[in-house]
Amino acid sequence: MPTKPFGYTAFYPGPGLGGHRIPINPFYLIWKAREFEINTKFIELAGEINTFQPLYVVEKSIEALYKVKKSLNGSSVLILGASYKKDIDDMRESPTSKLIEIFSKKSTLVSYNDPYVPKIQKTRNYYYKIDSIDINEEIIGEFDLVVLSTNHSNFDYKMIAENAQLIIDTRNAFVNHNTKNNINKA
Repeated sequence: MPTKPFGYTAFYPGPGLGGHRIPINPFYLIWKAREFEINTKFIELAGEINTFQPLYVVEKSIEALYKVKKSLNGSSVLILGASYKKDIDDMRESPTSKLIEIFSKKSTLVSYNDPYVPKIQKTRNYYYKIDSIDINEEIIGEFDLVVLSTNHSNFDYKMIAENAQLIIDTRNAFVNHNTKNNINKA
């Protein structure tokens, strides 16, 4: 029996945290706890893990490309989903922004598709502007790597799995579509 009268929401790992509260509020709590000399090691560790997630996704991308004798440098990467959670248009603190930054710094040609976010604007932390591209079977197949960052309900996972050369699935959305064995979990 649930302990909360308003229901239960499961949270699953992904490419990092996003939104206007969860990525930021723990750091405020740490700062405030220090005023009272309260130990916050567990909160700090969770923050470190969450901050590292986009780097972990890029490491998994490097490993997957290496297995097919490709380098991240010069590869083309399509990131699916830009918002911080599925089926919304909110980009606040989205891990996709960090993924775009890291891939770009590694000389990767980065594009993205998000039906809810047609354009990524400059923010206080990221200084690039990029437009969402349309995707179809042919376009998906042109990318060396597809990275699922946000698991929107209206993505055609079967079509993507059948046409992508290589996929990094950070949301376990392709679990029933791995017919080509081209899907790697991150």
